[in-house]
Amino acid sequence: MNAALRKALAAAQLTETDVAAHLGVDPKTVRRWLSGQRPYPRHRWALADLLQAGADDLWPQDSQAAEAQVPTSEHVQRVYAHRWQVPREVWWDLFSSAEQEIGILVYSGLFIADDPSILELLGARARDGVNVRILLGNPKSQPVQQRGHDEQIGGTLSARVSNALLLFRTLLDIDGIEIRTHSTVLYKSVYLTEKKLLINQHIYGLSAAKSPVVEVNRELSPNMAETYARSFHLVWQNSRSIDM
Repeated sequence: MNAALRKALAAAQLTETDVAAHLGVDPKTVRRWLSGQRPYPRHRWALADLLQAGADDLWPQDSQAAEAQVPTSEHVQRVYAHRWQVPREVWWDLFSSAEQEIGILVYSGLFIADDPSILELLGARARDGVNVRILLGNPKSQPVQQRGHDEQIGGTLSARVSNALLLFRTLLDIDGIEIRTHSTVLYKSVYLTEKKLLINQHIYGLSAAKSPVVEVNRELSPNMAETYARSFHLVWQNSRSIDM
């Protein structure tokens, strides 16, 4: 628990919801910060300004040193036990930092399609010259229906895919964005840019939201990153464009 941060919020008479609204994050994110998770630098600075406190007081140097000593994999920069644990700002930073390409390979990706601000961000990146490619499962395909059966949700997954298709379609009139459907058996969902990838593993019987996510830096782990990127491109080559 970050006792210093919790005390500063109490002194400023601010709630988790107040902080979330001011910084433009989810209240759950603020709760994770209070539980000890370290915010990204831009959020640390903004939060320190809001609370009129020093960043070093809210996040002492000794905790920074301890965090720096946590061992990391040579190839994987970060691991989340479940996709739902990935902070929204991680998705935002992934897409907003792209300068060349954004690739999304999923069955539904409804958690992205149902976020208007993320859709706006994808549109903005495309207008800035970023090539955005989105691959969604064909809701009538056997792999999608089988996945729904494996997760014991019947036709719910097909319905989620159809909903996502409707929401993503709003981007089709933007140059630089292409959306296709695929009928591929997915062993993972891929979210990529030219800088890094987020890989959401698919585990039999579990939804993607409950499955692990790993972050791969393309510069630090080029071979591993290329393995996932090649998978994306192979599915893209065998996919079908959707009409506007």
